[in-house]
Amino acid sequence: LAAAAPGEFDPYRVLGVGRSSSQADIKKAYKRLAREWHPDKNKDPGAEDKFIQISKAYEILSNEEKRANFDRYGDAGESQGFSQQQHRQFHRFHDGFYFDESFFHFPFNSERRDTSDEKYLLHFSHYINEIVPDSFKKPYLIKITSDWCFSCIHIEPVWKEVAQELEALGAGIGVVHAGYERRLAHHLGAHSTPTLLGLINGKITFFHNAVVRENLRQFVENLLPGNLVEKITDKNYIHFLSHWRKDNKPHVLLFDHMPVVPLLYKLTAFAYRDYLSFGYVYVGLRGTEELSSQYNINVYTPTMMIFKEHIDRPADVVQAREMKKQLIDDFLSQNKFLMVARLTNQRLFQELCPVKKSHRQRKHCVVLLTEEGEKFAEAYEAFLTFAVANTKDTLRFVHIYSDRQPEFADALLMDEEKYRGRSAVVILERRNNAGKIAYKALEGAWQGSKEDNFILLDLLDQLRTDPGLLSSETVVADLNDELAPMFLIRWFYSTMDYISDWWDSLFHSNWREMMPLLSLLFSALFILFGTVIVQAFSDSSDTRDTPPSGKEETAAKTEKNDASFSKESNSRIPKKSFVEVTELTDINYTSNLVRLRPGHMNVVLILSNSTKTPLLQKFALEVYMFTGSSSLHFSFLSLDKHREWLEYLLEFAQDAAPIPNQYDKHFLERDYTGYVLALNGHKKYFCLFKPHRSGDEGGTLGSCEDYDALQHAEARGKSSCSPGSRSIKNKLHKLSFWMERLLEGSLQRFYIPSWPALD
Repeated sequence: LAAAAPGEFDPYRVLGVGRSSSQADIKKAYKRLAREWHPDKNKDPGAEDKFIQISKAYEILSNEEKRANFDRYGDAGESQGFSQQQHRQFHRFHDGFYFDESFFHFPFNSERRDTSDEKYLLHFSHYINEIVPDSFKKPYLIKITSDWCFSCIHIEPVWKEVAQELEALGAGIGVVHAGYERRLAHHLGAHSTPTLLGLINGKITFFHNAVVRENLRQFVENLLPGNLVEKITDKNYIHFLSHWRKDNKPHVLLFDHMPVVPLLYKLTAFAYRDYLSFGYVYVGLRGTEELSSQYNINVYTPTMMIFKEHIDRPADVVQAREMKKQLIDDFLSQNKFLMVARLTNQRLFQELCPVKKSHRQRKHCVVLLTEEGEKFAEAYEAFLTFAVANTKDTLRFVHIYSDRQPEFADALLMDEEKYRGRSAVVILERRNNAGKIAYKALEGAWQGSKEDNFILLDLLDQLRTDPGLLSSETVVADLNDELAPMFLIRWFYSTMDYISDWWDSLFHSNWREMMPLLSLLFSALFILFGTVIVQAFSDSSDTRDTPPSGKEETAAKTEKNDASFSKESNSRIPKKSFVEVTELTDINYTSNLVRLRPGHMNVVLILSNSTKTPLLQKFALEVYMFTGSSSLHFSFLSLDKHREWLEYLLEFAQDAAPIPNQYDKHFLERDYTGYVLALNGHKKYFCLFKPHRSGDEGGTLGSCEDYDALQHAEARGKSSCSPGSRSIKNKLHKLSFWMERLLEGSLQRFYIPSWPALD
């Protein structure tokens, strides 16, 4: 057995376990060390290297085959165990043959690969806190890779070339190792390696074409908005440069002999889009001769010009045979603002007039408070001339429209009458970010005369030696954003972005990302169609015609103005123009009650031979609106034949009040015609409707609770239910209301131990 030589990679030593340790001990040691040395938690400079060693050591020792190879040969057998400080080759001798691993050039291990990716490696916290915010200034091209990835090795030369090229142009580059940053890879939506994606404005876009230089460059270029750079010719250059007042930005022109806008220029325009407007002039195109001649452009050398308030002459110019990113950044960063920029929002105010941090970093803002229109144009031009002549690092000249920022103007001028309808100049210094400022206003209104210029110049000279000149203090509110788009425009852009994301996700995203959505969609369709099919079969079974013996049908045409339809919205629409009422006999008693399906009820009307016809007619009118329910069945019971069965059931409807026994003299006189029982055969309970009593205008809903009092009154011979005290049809008055309560489940239920036989 050949043990690892001193100084070589030893997974046992890395994890701090012995060679006889069990898998449980190895796993426990790995978890403890991984938590301790994870780069997101450990800020030690060597934490990342240590974490990689721990992961590789666990990969070897957790696999019995690799562990056995390491114990036998000092190598895991799959190019594992290379330290980051050393590179070694294994020479194997078998049957007289000699092999050198370097001959095959399989750089699966990260130490064998090109180390150029190391400076681009991303961690989750780094990506969230730095890369995503930075994607609003430049697009990122990100590669997700892993060990033992043949395709990753195949694209590595192209990736290396494109990464170096795009980085030099101003694009961001990132590399995510899926083996060590699984959380980040999952967050990016990468489920396989290699995966290439772009990030811009916090939005991820996947690359789906062949990995070649031209496709990758075009992919990054397509990430950028299409309106960053405007094509300029002799016809539109004056209109373009004249927009400085509306945009409140300097305008940049690049003159070059390339027919298309260079990617470097597009990336620069994206980075500075909040400060500058960009135009491109193709000097080889007809229609640009006047423009090139006016500004004396060398057509063979790329030239960049910045125009501010004066469009007849550039404020600054740079020329170079090869425009480099650093040169452009230095040039543009010094010309981000107009000579007298207008304060249109709070962010611009904070940048132009920063808070005083120390005595040496004092910056004073000279603010012209004016308004739009020809009336104030002369005062503005005089202020602009003064600003150009007195530009200093410690001074910023700005102007603001008082009518658009009234709170700011009122806080400085105190709404004094002498400034009303006229321009004014204020020198101020911001003291903190809460809006506190020190300021001093010129005594009179600003008219741009020589006297005004001398007064302002004298104040600025005094300010250099005496900072206490700014004697007044106040607190100003945040400025309104004058250039913010309207709500409808913002909503439109948000909708377009959402549709674009949805379209991209539908046709280009990884299918694993779409699986949850597809699963939800198919589940909803399955439930929908399944419910329809079950309902269809249920309806068909309910409407089967199986007439039992003794069945009688009573057809009753409904009256449109009947009061029983006052709550029709709470029940189903009837499916037939008649009510099916079946007599409850000993033949169908079992099927219609005892073995009634769960959830179904049989509504039984109690009648006698003499009251059969009028009660059935009234019963049909009252219950017709409920015949659309498939869970309700309607029957009638002959009191002359089954009085004993009914008396047995009514005994369970008693509470504390006693029921007259069979020896009571009123036993045979009790009249139960007009009573309605709602029988639930499965759960063995019933609800009771008692006939309506004439003389009670309020009536009753036939609730089960009042049955005892009724029976007690009947037992004394004072029943109001006798046929002589009311008409037969009035017995079922308000039965429809009772049916409503039955369907609502608000009626009292009387339970019985078992259904008695119907003899």
